[in-house]
Amino acid sequence: MGDEAGIRRHRDRGGSLTAFADRLLVVCPGCGGRAVVVPRPDLPAPRWGSELLFMPRRLTCGGCGLVRAWQAERKGPALVGAVLGGPDDPFFGQSLWLRTPCVGHVLWAYNAAHVEALAAYVGASLRERGPFSPTSAMIARLPEWMKRGRHRAPVLAGLATLAELAERSSPADRSPAAHPHGGRPRPHEALLFTREPW
Repeated sequence: MGDEAGIRRHRDRGGSLTAFADRLLVVCPGCGGRAVVVPRPDLPAPRWGSELLFMPRRLTCGGCGLVRAWQAERKGPALVGAVLGGPDDPFFGQSLWLRTPCVGHVLWAYNAAHVEALAAYVGASLRERGPFSPTSAMIARLPEWMKRGRHRAPVLAGLATLAELAERSSPADRSPAAHPHGGRPRPHEALLFTREPW
């Protein structure tokens, strides 16, 4: 990413959404404030990004003290991991904290770093694709409405709103687009055999 003669450049390096799955900001199912979903803190660091989809998780709320645990389901000798994508967290099924209405859609992000990465892409006037397969790349899989030039200003304004929300935590700060609810996460399409280090 650079700036030459007023041109904001973004080069897609092919990073996946999994890179932002280490810390998800969600609506607390107890008080409606901001809670966080992270891998269980006593576990070793993941060796590869996809491991984050299977690691045991903990939801904690600093406002009301709620703590919940998540473990990947087992199917025989394999684990069924979470599927990333969409405005709900894939582990506990809670609404993401970082959600806001935007050009008739819901703009969402997992955390502040995710917001920054999206803003770098959306704000660029020159977007370059790298030499990689787009099947798992986050930028290549963004919805078309976020990529359109005519939506650049409203999407950047929405991302600025999400960046502000990332700094707030009380129930009164919650976006109207982020509603507290429960649900089950979607199962992952692939299985990982039980060789987990935890």
